[in-house]
Amino acid sequence: MHENDVSKVVLNASIEVHRTLGGPGLLESVYEEALAWELKEAGLNVQRQKIVPIRYKNIELSSPLKLDQLVADLVIVECKATSKYNDIFAAQVLTYLRLMNLKLGLVINFGERMVKDGFHRVVNGL
Repeated sequence: MHENDVSKVVLNASIEVHRTLGGPGLLESVYEEALAWELKEAGLNVQRQKIVPIRYKNIELSSPLKLDQLVADLVIVECKATSKYNDIFAAQVLTYLRLMNLKLGLVINFGERMVKDGFHRVVNGL
């Protein structure tokens, strides 16, 4: 499967989660768990709260990052539940992409009235 194929499945699953849960107003963790369930039902491998080690020069730092989801070992998904999108979310995902040497990340803001308006693609130029 290609990153764009995974992205389409994630978008459709996000819309289903948002619709089924009644839209915005819940905690980020609720949307994240429901999205993971939908993606697994669609046949995709999902790793939740994946630890991303941080290397600094020749050492691994003791404070790793945690990304919300790694889908199909290809796409990072960061779930948000805020009333307003912030560009720092994309910067955060881009950092994860660089650390993991991946191409595509998605920020999904379930706090939007329409989740498709809260769907943001982040591309790592590698």
